[in-house]
Amino acid sequence: MRRRTIKADGPDPIDRYVGSRVRARRVGMRMSQTRLGDAIAVTFQQVQKYENGTNRIGASNLYKISKALGVGVSFFFEGIPEFDENGQTVNGSVNGTGLESDPMTSREAIELMHNYYRVKDDAVRKRLSQFVKTLARSFEAA
Repeated sequence: MRRRTIKADGPDPIDRYVGSRVRARRVGMRMSQTRLGDAIAVTFQQVQKYENGTNRIGASNLYKISKALGVGVSFFFEGIPEFDENGQTVNGSVNGTGLESDPMTSREAIELMHNYYRVKDDAVRKRLSQFVKTLARSFEAA
């Protein structure tokens, strides 16, 4: 069996992107790597490798992960940037996926979204969203 070797500059950017989406969803659900690993019959170390893109996620495991995290398989590919042959995003960003500077992949953003959706009342969530927009705009004007 032939194995893919990792390029000198690191994991494939698509594998890193998919892994970052797995991590974001898992953290947002407050699920440990161990619990996700148990759900798909792999070790937590394997989940770590999936999340950082070191190991590719096979189709069967991606399907199992999607079920364990309550999303469709397509969730992991939503918003994926277009990459050139060097693994750089077409819009010119460096470092593979450009995720290093994406605020939506931070633990703080993931926890904020998790807690936002824990608010059951739609009207309260809408008012909370409006409040945050107003607050952000007040800092733009300053």
